[in-house]
Amino acid sequence: MQRVILCPNPDKDKDYAVTRQVRDLLEAAGYAVSVSPELLDGAEAALPEDLEGCELIPALSDAVLVVSLGGDGTIMHTASRLLGAEVPIIGVNLGNVGFLAELERGEVHRLVDAAGGDYRLSPRMMLRVQVERGGETVYSAYALNDVFLRGMGRMISMSARSDGRRILDFSGDGVVIASPTGSTAYSMSAGGPLVEPTAENIILTPICPHALASRSLVFTSDRVITVTLGQLRGRAILSADGGTFEVFSGDTLRVDKAQYRTMIAHVGDKAFYDIVYEKLGDTK
Repeated sequence: MQRVILCPNPDKDKDYAVTRQVRDLLEAAGYAVSVSPELLDGAEAALPEDLEGCELIPALSDAVLVVSLGGDGTIMHTASRLLGAEVPIIGVNLGNVGFLAELERGEVHRLVDAAGGDYRLSPRMMLRVQVERGGETVYSAYALNDVFLRGMGRMISMSARSDGRRILDFSGDGVVIASPTGSTAYSMSAGGPLVEPTAENIILTPICPHALASRSLVFTSDRVITVTLGQLRGRAILSADGGTFEVFSGDTLRVDKAQYRTMIAHVGDKAFYDIVYEKLGDTK
């Protein structure tokens, strides 16, 4: 029997009402359904007794679809756990904008067709980020959306390079390095361009730069982008899809294309720009 794995966010799906609704729909259609409590710190016992819990990675062996129930953060968290598996993910938006989610709460019936293969695969490039300190790698992570550096209440100075060649030396609130999928998130808010999510590019966008010439730049996916921190006068934080790590003066952030992809299951006939206007506001 083919399996569908549900990854709910209990903060978004109160009392697991939508999770139960989706489980019942899929089981009635003949699918085995398991619930992965990834956002409960692995505490399977925290699930209600009527929901069959599973460990996500072992359950992927016979899974045809992973359903993320929550917001964009839930999808990004789930993607970070599926590295290398390439099992398609489909999101049900239980949050606010939900830009990555294919379906809204009232469209969960479409998951039955999606589980049967009625979708188009939308492969998404991911980023790999490393922090180098004193010649050693002290932090490593993957991101579907973006990586950013921010000063905590003080401007920070940064030196950005592409394959070792100078891009920008500037001071400001920080910098965002985004994938095409993440171009509609923090990078856009900081003035960066919108890039079709299935493209393969690396986007660097300064955050409130204190320089006239500091603009967002789009690179091919084979570039290696480095950002070295100057002398800090306060604290600075690195975030990779929501996971945080404190960085210090002289640290170098290294970002390149990851060897992994996230496979988004795309249903319906909405194009990227239809979703942009729907989620971010149609100006017509």
